[in-house]
Amino acid sequence: MNQVKIQIPSIIENIRIVESFIDNSREKFQIEDDIYGNIMVAVTESVNNAIRHGNKFDKDKNVYLSLFVEPNQLRFEIEDEGNGFDPESLTDPTAPENLENPGGRGIFLMRNLCDDVSFSNDGRTVSLTFNIENAGTAN
Repeated sequence: MNQVKIQIPSIIENIRIVESFIDNSREKFQIEDDIYGNIMVAVTESVNNAIRHGNKFDKDKNVYLSLFVEPNQLRFEIEDEGNGFDPESLTDPTAPENLENPGGRGIFLMRNLCDDVSFSNDGRTVSLTFNIENAGTAN
């Protein structure tokens, strides 16, 4: 298994670093175009949530992003230094009473773009799994 990690301060502009991390990983591990878009949206949304909701824009707190590459799977882990949350307590953004709300769709989006989404560490860590065919190894 290959593993790559980065750590960024909780500044929203650092999403660009995450995008570069994903682009570099795409090249290094030959990630297919058909899931690249899903990965980019899901991972950047998760990091955005970690900065915004987890660490509450505190630049002294970090977000940790790890990529684990296995033969048939890519798994991204995003961890913040916030207080955590209960992912089961989120409202359904597709419910009629929530359709007009401007937020609340990030985790819904992640769950629809990834093959598996799981939370641990009291909601401070999210794992986004993408099933693939024969992930490449580092060149």
